[in-house]
This record gives sequence, structure tokens and C-alpha cells, in this order.
Amino acid sequence: MLSIGSIVIRVDNLERQMSFWQAALGFEPRYEPDGDFVILQPPGGAGTCISLDRVPAPVQVPPRLHLDLYTDTQDAEVRRLLALGATRVEWSKRPADADYVILADPEGNRFCVVDTAGTANSPATP
Repeated sequence: MLSIGSIVIRVDNLERQMSFWQAALGFEPRYEPDGDFVILQPPGGAGTCISLDRVPAPVQVPPRLHLDLYTDTQDAEVRRLLALGATRVEWSKRPADADYVILADPEGNRFCVVDTAGTANSPATP
């Protein structure tokens, strides 16, 4: 039986991306970063980790893989993530009643903030 232990995100600036994802998810480094790689784990260590790997790689648009982050306070979370350095991504195929808002981290890696409360409305404004 397999399970997902970590999702790896390629980054240029490990320190900036580590700060963003720690603040975004409340995760903590499993070990001190070695300069090129860090594993960020949920508090207490249980659950899927996010690993950041300093490897020069262009951001692919559209991405072949992205994260869906679930919340029942979508508007507040989108505002918080934008304040941390995320940017909003507009997509012409996004339905008006979509339960997700597309954002990108400071280096352009896309992710969605999905409304799990069932009250999705228009995207939050910064």
C-alpha cells in the first residue's frame, strides 16, 4: 500500500518560498534546510508534507499539477494569502459559480483555494 508522503515544489528562492508556505499552511520544517531542500510538515508531523526543492525550472502554464487547499473561510483565506505574497490568477474557463479561487505563490506556482463551506460566491477582493 502506498501513500503520499510529500508533494515537491520546485523553487528558485528557497528561503522566500519556505517563509510563504510556512505562513500559508502553518507547517514547520522537519529538519533544518540543507540549502537546496526542505520538508515542511504539518504541526505534529502527521499528514502530507510539502517539500521545496531549489532547482532552476521554468513555471509551466498551465501547470500539470497544482494544490487544492480546502477551507470553510475562503474569502478570509484568500485575503490572507494575498497579503503573504500570493497573486490572483485569472482563467477564462473558470465558471462564475466556481467554488475555487486560483492563486499563485511568490514564484508563480499555482494553487486553488476551495470553499468547503458550500457558500462559494464571487472571488474575494484583496
